[in-house]
Amino acid sequence: MENPASDSRRVVVTGLGVVHGLGQDVDTFWASLLAGRNGIDRISRFDPSDIACQIGAEVRDWDPAQHMDPKEVRRNDRYTHFGFIAARQAVKDAALDMAKSDADRVGVMIGSGIGGMWTYESQLKVMAEKGARKVSPFTIPSLIGNICSGLVAIDLGARGPNFGVVSACATATHALGEAAHMIRRGDADVMVAGGSEAAITPFAFAAFSSMKAMSTRNDDPAHACRPFDSQRDGFVMGEGAGVMVLESLEHARSRGARVYAELAGYAATCDAFHITQPDPDGKGLSMAMKRALASAQVKPEDIDYINAHGTSTPYNDKFETLAIKRIFGDHARRLAISSTKSMTGHLLGAAGGIESVISVKSIQTGMLAPTINLQHPDPECDLDYVPNQARAARVRTVLSNNLGFGGQNASIILRAV
Repeated sequence: MENPASDSRRVVVTGLGVVHGLGQDVDTFWASLLAGRNGIDRISRFDPSDIACQIGAEVRDWDPAQHMDPKEVRRNDRYTHFGFIAARQAVKDAALDMAKSDADRVGVMIGSGIGGMWTYESQLKVMAEKGARKVSPFTIPSLIGNICSGLVAIDLGARGPNFGVVSACATATHALGEAAHMIRRGDADVMVAGGSEAAITPFAFAAFSSMKAMSTRNDDPAHACRPFDSQRDGFVMGEGAGVMVLESLEHARSRGARVYAELAGYAATCDAFHITQPDPDGKGLSMAMKRALASAQVKPEDIDYINAHGTSTPYNDKFETLAIKRIFGDHARRLAISSTKSMTGHLLGAAGGIESVISVKSIQTGMLAPTINLQHPDPECDLDYVPNQARAARVRTVLSNNLGFGGQNASIILRAV
């Protein structure tokens, strides 16, 4: 493990970007979370009447052509629009001037758990209705999960490491952690990293609903996503993007950048148990948190807040609580924990991106976003989940968890500098 005292090996966050239904910029998004606003409603982009789950956290009143070349809007999928614009926000927030940067040492790693689902569905329909020769030549580049990273690099002129990470709902956390590794081992000075997702589509909804993974509380969307509540009945999908600019501390200081926080620790593990169900003993997630703590060289009692994966599914919330108790012991009951998915919905591969931004904002502002809709406590979920109201707190060190189908777990630790 690298010496954290070396500025060239310490990785810091200098820029933030978010696109979400609760705010198409970081400040609006954060204010919505602190107000406990719900971003979930009945689906409007298609008629969901014949699907079991009919609700989601959509990005509405959205015109990507206001933020990027209209020609590129037409050529690219909705997930790429979200990620591209969140990346532009983050780069602007970081005041990163590419004309003064070594483009060979600036990389991009923006992942997507599913990729261009809208493109996939729409072009299959074109082929079925009009024939194979009418399928768009932009179909493949539009649907693949690495194209957002490529488009952002073209926009910036960034020639450093560039690819997309795919690990289902752990994607963005893996992207951020692996991007930090690249900086630590000297492959890049700057990485634009995070996740983007736009899977609120008829086919994706039908597929997830067939697994009985999603909430069917269609008559009450505002209260449908209720992590750690005894009446939770499944996750509610969201869409959007969360992207951060990561730099070596040495590079950030050399250009006088504002530093939000340090990405101090990261770990990735696998349950090796089941393709969709988490390990009931929480062993994989426990190991991810333990290794992330070791990577950051912090003790369990140094953690002030956990942004939980907290999906509002019966299994996840119970097993994540168990894993937290296993790693944090008595400190688990002194920890503040919240699931912001109660407001944002579950952004699948982008979840870790926006939740890392939330973690950084918690450090910056000394405020904790709540777990809303926690009205009927589950006896098996008996920790402090910051219920229903935002809270002021001393926040120096934060851990954020994300888990994905395939048994993939990722934990990162962010701390004040």
